[in-house]
Amino acid sequence: MLRIECKGLSKRFGSVHAVRNLSLSVANGEVLGFLGPNGAGKTTTMRMITGYLTPDAGSITIDGIDVMRHPVEAQQRIGYVPEGVPLYPEMTPYQLLCFMAKMRGLSRARTRERLELVIGWLQLESVLEQPIDTLSKGYKRRVGMAQAIIHDPEVLILDEPTDGLDPLQKREVRALIRSMAQHKAMIISTHILEEVDAVCSRAVIISNGTLIADGTPAQLRATYKNDNLDEVFCMLAQQGNKQ
Repeated sequence: MLRIECKGLSKRFGSVHAVRNLSLSVANGEVLGFLGPNGAGKTTTMRMITGYLTPDAGSITIDGIDVMRHPVEAQQRIGYVPEGVPLYPEMTPYQLLCFMAKMRGLSRARTRERLELVIGWLQLESVLEQPIDTLSKGYKRRVGMAQAIIHDPEVLILDEPTDGLDPLQKREVRALIRSMAQHKAMIISTHILEEVDAVCSRAVIISNGTLIADGTPAQLRATYKNDNLDEVFCMLAQQGNKQ
């Protein structure tokens, strides 16, 4: 079952053509690594998929729901962690998660159930009553992840989900992603090639807003006759920049 389907997406900002006729799909149970150099169009694409930007051309559906025509219904199925996720600094993590559960329409019983699960998964117990503004970058990233999954969405869009985390925290977040992957469709934007091997079943690479590679990590290695994903990525990015 296709959870995410994008066809012919394009987006301009003035003279800058950020995304060019981009098509991709993500099936249920698939974790898609979204790769590309800075300025490639990854964040713009993710913002269009989540309904925060309107494409100039193309279509996006979430579980068959058109994101432009029915944005609220589509967004109910999405959990989104943008890079530098905006949080209410005066709130505590517990207050924020309760607020987000209410905004998502969860019942009191369901809220209690999801709070217990999410707080445990992301190991937030020790900071639940601290103002978010006082937390480390790593804990803020964990709170950002928690608010994205509080409603148990079918689709997760994660922009640099392990940015700012120490090695142990990265392993824990990757383990959480793997544990959720079977029943969700995920897109993970990352610059960390080991993260693709660790959690992604497939990877796409874009450069200058254009799709230049799509396949499993093993397929990319085999196609470009190189076992080192870092080298494959750099080679493809250079090719894309010449287009």
